[in-house]
Amino acid sequence: METTAMPASASSASAPLAAVQRSPGYWRSVLGRLGRDRVALGAGLVVLALLLLALIGPWLAPADPYQASMLKRLQPIGSEGYLLGSDELGRDMLSRLIVGTRLSLFMGLTPVLMAFLIGSAIGILAGYAGGTTNTLLMRTVDVFYAFPSVLLAIALSGALGAGILNSLISLTIVFVPQIARVAEAVTTQVRGRDYVEAARASGASGFTIVRVHVLGNVLGPIFVYSTSLIAVSLILASGLSFLGLGVKPPEPEWGLMLNTLRTAIYVQPALAALPGLMIFITSIAFNLLSDGLRSAMDNKG
Repeated sequence: METTAMPASASSASAPLAAVQRSPGYWRSVLGRLGRDRVALGAGLVVLALLLLALIGPWLAPADPYQASMLKRLQPIGSEGYLLGSDELGRDMLSRLIVGTRLSLFMGLTPVLMAFLIGSAIGILAGYAGGTTNTLLMRTVDVFYAFPSVLLAIALSGALGAGILNSLISLTIVFVPQIARVAEAVTTQVRGRDYVEAARASGASGFTIVRVHVLGNVLGPIFVYSTSLIAVSLILASGLSFLGLGVKPPEPEWGLMLNTLRTAIYVQPALAALPGLMIFITSIAFNLLSDGLRSAMDNKG
């Protein structure tokens, strides 16, 4: 029986086409696996609820989160007119927790987003260029990467001074080296692939190769790693506010609320635990969602 062999040129030409045809199916399969992961789906619903609360929270708050009343300070949970009690200045805790969601999430998400943009650019440039450029960029990054995140954030915030903007700058600097190292590692791997070598041999410019062939293959792993830093960013931002290096009073922010309520821990311990509970729930939700996304993208089945 005779068999017809496919020409080598036709076989090689069909490979990129098959890759293009599989691409939409791959992302649909990722979403499908993520949807079947009940833990990740539940965490995603919690994150979605928190984001929605951050958007419409000021309209849902039952009272003015800034209005103080020394006659009604430290009301216990379930008191009349104070569903979750009142803080050390008599302000409604439920309202401050709801309104504080916006600022707390902003302090947690913004540094990671900025570090994702800056760190990805540095890492992709270093990974693709290689040689001296890689050495200069990555050794500079290693200087910051050598310090523990907490100590570096405190040192930078202490040097820059307290405030929202300075906290955002400090946390962004903390996360840029971590993301840059991941971006450099995955870009170095992709740079050696056959399709990149073929594009380089065809005369394509470096910018075109990075835009067409590199970005699509490295942004996914970088993004997944970046999402795992959101919980860390939220905790660090809250920690800076707790130490007086972040958000300033009277803004409702969970870390700052922990600081101001620490003196009431022996009188109303449940009140002092509420901001910490919000930080815990939010950080766990982002961590579980990141783990689910990583598992869905790494699934080879």
